[in-house]
Amino acid sequence: MSTLQKSKRWWIWPTLAMVGMFLFINGCALFEDERTTKGKKLYRHYCMHCHGESGRQGEGFNWDSLSNMEFPPPKDLSESSMGDSISDEDIFNAISRDMKDTSDPIVVDDIDYFGVATMPTFKYTLSEMEIWTLVRYVRSLHGGSFTFDVEGKRQQLESDLTAAKDTLDSATQVLEAAESKRDEEIEAAEAAAEAAGDDDFEAEEIDLPEEEIATQAAIKHVQAKKSFDRFAKRPKLTIARPDLAVTEEEHAVLAERGKHLYINKYGCNSCHSLDGQGGLVGPALDRAGFRLNATWIYKWLMYPAGIKKHTRMPNLGFNDQDARDVTAYLKTLRGPKPEPAQIVPE
Repeated sequence: MSTLQKSKRWWIWPTLAMVGMFLFINGCALFEDERTTKGKKLYRHYCMHCHGESGRQGEGFNWDSLSNMEFPPPKDLSESSMGDSISDEDIFNAISRDMKDTSDPIVVDDIDYFGVATMPTFKYTLSEMEIWTLVRYVRSLHGGSFTFDVEGKRQQLESDLTAAKDTLDSATQVLEAAESKRDEEIEAAEAAAEAAGDDDFEAEEIDLPEEEIATQAAIKHVQAKKSFDRFAKRPKLTIARPDLAVTEEEHAVLAERGKHLYINKYGCNSCHSLDGQGGLVGPALDRAGFRLNATWIYKWLMYPAGIKKHTRMPNLGFNDQDARDVTAYLKTLRGPKPEPAQIVPE
C-alpha cells in the first residue's frame, strides 16, 4: 500500500472508535430506559392508585381513603428532599419487607422498620430485580440518582451459585470415590470371613467424613440457588387445600385475632372497605361471609397470583395461622344487601 493510500485512510480507526463509543453509550442508555420503563409499568400497576401518577399526595384515587385513617397517608414520592434523606436500600427495604403488627410497641420503636400497615409488601410478589426497577423509577419521581449496582449484585449471586455448584460437584466426586473404596474393603472383608468359615461376621459401619463435607456443600448450593432465584425470578407457591374445620368457639377466637391482623398487620382496610370506610382498590368486603368460600379465601390470602395472575393484590407473606385467622374474620362479614339505587325522575 502506497503512502498516499495510507494517508487517505488515517481517519478509519478514529471513526470506528467514535462509532463504538456511541453504540456503547446509547446501548447503556437503552438498557437503562428499559429498566426505567419496567419500573414505571410495575409502579402504575401496584403503586399509582395510592401514590399517584407522579408520586404527589392527593393524586391517587385511593389517597383520600388512606388519608382519613389512623396511619400516615402515602408518602410524597416527588419531594426532592428524598434524594438526600433516603437511600436506594431504604426504598428497597420499604417495598420488600415482612409485614409486622404496627400496634406492637416493639415494631413502632424499630427505627429500621420502613413501613406502615397501609402499605403492602412486594417481597413475595416480585423478584428482587423487579423491586430494584421500582426503586429506580421512584428515584426518577423526585429527581434523585439511582446508584445501587444491580448488575453487580446479579453477577455476584451468579458467581456464588457457580462456585457452590463446582464445590458440590467436587465434594460429590470425592464422596463417591470414598464410598467405592469402602465398599471394596467391606467386600474383601466379607470374602475373607467366608473363606475362614466365619458365619457370624458382620462388616463394621464406617463413617466417612466425606459425607458431611458433601452434605454441607449441598446445603450451600441450595442456599446459593435460592438467593439467585429470589433475585431473578418471582416467588411461586403451591398452596395445599387446608382443613378449616373448627368449633364455633374456636372460630370466634380465630375471627377476633383475624380482625386485629386485618387492620394492624396486613392493612387490608387500605384497599378494601367495610361500611363505606376503607380503600377503593379492591371490592368491598361487607358481605364476604356470604360471597366467598373459606377455602378460597385462605388460598387467596396465601397466594393471590395463583388464583388471578395479574391481580393488583400482592402476596403479603401470610403464614398459615394468620391466614386462618383472617379467613375466619372475613367469614363473619355478613352485612345486609345494599339498597337498590333510586332513580330520580327528571
